Formats: sequence, C-alpha cells, structure tokens
Amino acid sequence: MTTVLIADDQPMQRFGFRMLLESQDDMTVVGEAPNGAEAIRLVDRHRPDVVLMDIRMPGLDGIEATRRIVATGARTRVLIVTTFDLDEYAYDGLRAGASGFLVKDAQPEELLSGIRAVASGDAVVAPSLTRRLLDAYIHHLPATPGQPREDPRLATLTDREREILTVIAQGWTNTEIAERLHLAESTVKTHVSRILSKTGARDRVQAVILAYDTQLVSPTP
Repeated sequence: MTTVLIADDQPMQRFGFRMLLESQDDMTVVGEAPNGAEAIRLVDRHRPDVVLMDIRMPGLDGIEATRRIVATGARTRVLIVTTFDLDEYAYDGLRAGASGFLVKDAQPEELLSGIRAVASGDAVVAPSLTRRLLDAYIHHLPATPGQPREDPRLATLTDREREILTVIAQGWTNTEIAERLHLAESTVKTHVSRILSKTGARDRVQAVILAYDTQLVSPTP
C-alpha cells in the first residue's frame, strides 16, 4: 500500500486528489496539508511514501518544504503537482530535491502512474514523462554554450557513462539508448544505475538536472 500526503492550499484540489487516490486499491491518503509548514509536520508524523506537493502555498511554499523534507534523509519522496503555466518555480522545486513533476491538467492515469513510479524508487519519473518535463521547462534554463563545467561528479564517469547521461538529458528512453547505441537494455540499466550512484543523483530527473547544471547538455531554443 502506497501512502500519500497531499499538500495544496486549495481545499477542492485536495478533495479531488483524495477521491482519485482512494479509488485505488494500492493507495491510501494519510493526511492533507494547506501549506508547506504543515506538510513538513505531517511528513514527520506519518512518514508517507509520497507527498503530492503544490508549489505556491501561503507561508512556507512547496519549494522550501521540499528542500527541508529531502534534507531530513527520510524515505519520503516528493512529486510536484502544480499549474505550470502560472508557476515559474517548477525547476527550482526539482532542484530542491523533488523526484518528479506533473502539471495539474495531467490525465488521472498520468498522476497515478507518476505516484507509483516515485514510490517505487526505480524509474521515479518514467523516461516518457522526463521527455515531456524537459519540453515544458527547458526554456527556463540559461542557454550558456561552452564546454561542460568541471564538476567532480562528472569526473567519476567513464566515457560511456557520460555519453549515456547526455542522451538521458535529451529525453531518450532506455529502449532508445539500447537501440541507438547498440547495447543490451540490461546493460543500459546497469549504466544508468552506476551513473546515479557515482553522481549522487537520487533519480533520473536529478541526473538530468546535473547534466544541464554542468553544461554537459545545453538547452536549445
């Protein structure tokens, strides 16, 4: 059973999320928070598997709440669910340590799939969702061309691992990587696992952020 905490300042939004989640046999809602401070308190109390985190909330916002939850080292993972069209801080939320990102007009199946992925600690955000995520927020990143910035995390990677990190950041799925680089998919998964371990990235999304932060990959118009 996946336990979920809903953090959103809109009561009707929380109600809608709760109705959807509790219609699933493998999910249960352990609490609701109208702001970031309450979300932190309830995470400490209930230790949920996943927090559905809005960004814009009164008082302590979702970005700072995410940062503090992740900093505790708890197993709880954060899935940001926000109205991206109105919110320029989605990228900051991911940088703060969120394990995924969805917009509120996502289909119910996408939300449920995202929660399960995040809770599993495996794909966290499926590659197909990572590609959509990149398409959505890439224009918020500074387009600074040049050589990759020297970073000790990149220095630990082999040439093949650096190549695979590059194409992950471009939104390639494991299957696409295997086909285009002529590798077994199991080998690709091993490389991805090693990349996450060596760089200290919590998941695939954090690895993508690292690739852009270090200019291993540069945003394109």
